[in-house]
Amino acid sequence: MEYKKNKAVCFGEVLWDIFPGEQKRVGGAPFNVAYHLSKMGVEVNMISSIGNDQLGRDLLDKMKNWNIPADHVQINTKYPTSTVIATVDENNDAHYDIVEGVAWDFIETTPENQEILKRTNAFVFGTLAARNDKSRNTLFQLLELNNYNVFDINLREPYYEVGMIKDLLHKTHLAKFNKAEMRMMLDFLGKEYTTEEDGIKYLQDQFDLKEIIISKGSKGALYASDGNFYLYPTIPVTVKDTVGSGDSFLAGFLSKRLEKESTVHEIMTQAVSLGAFITSQEGACPEYSLEDFIRFRNEHPVSVLS
Repeated sequence: MEYKKNKAVCFGEVLWDIFPGEQKRVGGAPFNVAYHLSKMGVEVNMISSIGNDQLGRDLLDKMKNWNIPADHVQINTKYPTSTVIATVDENNDAHYDIVEGVAWDFIETTPENQEILKRTNAFVFGTLAARNDKSRNTLFQLLELNNYNVFDINLREPYYEVGMIKDLLHKTHLAKFNKAEMRMMLDFLGKEYTTEEDGIKYLQDQFDLKEIIISKGSKGALYASDGNFYLYPTIPVTVKDTVGSGDSFLAGFLSKRLEKESTVHEIMTQAVSLGAFITSQEGACPEYSLEDFIRFRNEHPVSVLS
């Protein structure tokens, strides 16, 4: 089937991050990915759930202002819109107290969200939204309907189970880990860590993973596909905060990966450039235009490391 425009669906948490001494900010890893995909020109939908409350209405207003469709954001009358208490340490790393029993723990399967999964190019999801049986069951049903499932591992203790992660990986085409998460996954599987390449090959063999991304912080990012490994550097910037930098990296990656004619260099340049661009600003979803990003990308050329 031909698409006039690349399409993606993001599944899971949409919420308000509450930072000390600041206004609340829209957050949730899958929503952050959706925001940046939309900025990159990808037609994106969000499958989630919010409460029938003012915080939920505020979220819908934000999505409308950002031209992100809310057709598949369910309104839950029993559970509230999600909030997360966020703190930032002296290294500019964010830490989160994620409230349980919120609307996105109870995302329901509907004919509408099943249908949209059949008409999309990529389905993006993480671990956190599967912490509750209801949303987890919905997620597994939707994973059967798409041909490019993108798993952003994003482990948040204590909200994951090893067995569940294994089951999700078996349904995954592209998996994104940070370096610590990859080593944790190998440990879960009883595999001794030797080298990154060995670990990646092991995970690909175990779960039939076609593609793996390893984000390595200041040491860049590694992309593995078809037996090849591509290491790209981090772009040096003045860091405002790191909240959502991994989400913007993934959105940048997918925005080019979904263009079938894109080269690996174009894909990874887009990924590391968008990650750096957002890190140089405040918040996971700062206001910017595609032209702003393109200007930044052109001013910061990227060369492959290996």
